[in-house]
Amino acid sequence: MAKKGKKYLEAIKLVDRTKAYPIQEAIELVRKTSTTKFDASVEVAFRLGVDPKKADQQIRGAVVLPNGTGKTQRVLVFAKGEKLKEAEAAGADYVGDAEYINKIQQGWFDFDVIVATPDMMGEVGKLGRVLGPKGLMPNPKTGTVTFDVTKAVNEIKAGKVEYRVDKAGNVHVPIGKVSFDDAKLVENFQTIFDTMSKAKPAAAKGTYMKNVSVTSTMGPGVKVDPSTV
Repeated sequence: MAKKGKKYLEAIKLVDRTKAYPIQEAIELVRKTSTTKFDASVEVAFRLGVDPKKADQQIRGAVVLPNGTGKTQRVLVFAKGEKLKEAEAAGADYVGDAEYINKIQQGWFDFDVIVATPDMMGEVGKLGRVLGPKGLMPNPKTGTVTFDVTKAVNEIKAGKVEYRVDKAGNVHVPIGKVSFDDAKLVENFQTIFDTMSKAKPAAAKGTYMKNVSVTSTMGPGVKVDPSTV
């Protein structure tokens, strides 16, 4: 087991592990207990009462956070013809077709999100084995397979985040940076919390939100009381 640093051990003393905090207090604690010298990311984690093995209990989508994530996403757009010009005008970092497919096949990954027009998916689909495991495959559910490339690029640049339940029923989503003020982090948290609440599958039984917590990079987790949101 990895040995925890002195700063982390001091920070963890500030958090009552048996308590679920009101969201405002939880965010304050996350910022206070961040121990990194860099501007750490803040993330929310949901443990959900769903069975991801069942198709009707899969949870996946995307939402634009009102205050962004504090990170500028590098966007690659696969398109043809006029849609190439549209993507460039919208501010995409990389725009093309076959040339970028070849680059990715050769190990190039200097991007964060891929947007593809539907008529390109036949070619982009060939990259499934490479992009799939990295969570980079474009998907209509997250708005990254679309002919409206302007909207897609603008939303990603504005702070759009994707969410997807993992095999254990957990969802992890970034909601900003430690340098954000409390109000912005709380507002971003509220947005993803509302989105996850509405995403509850009709087939899910029992308690849906089993646990909600927020944490900073390398910082201790802080449980959130959902009833205070």
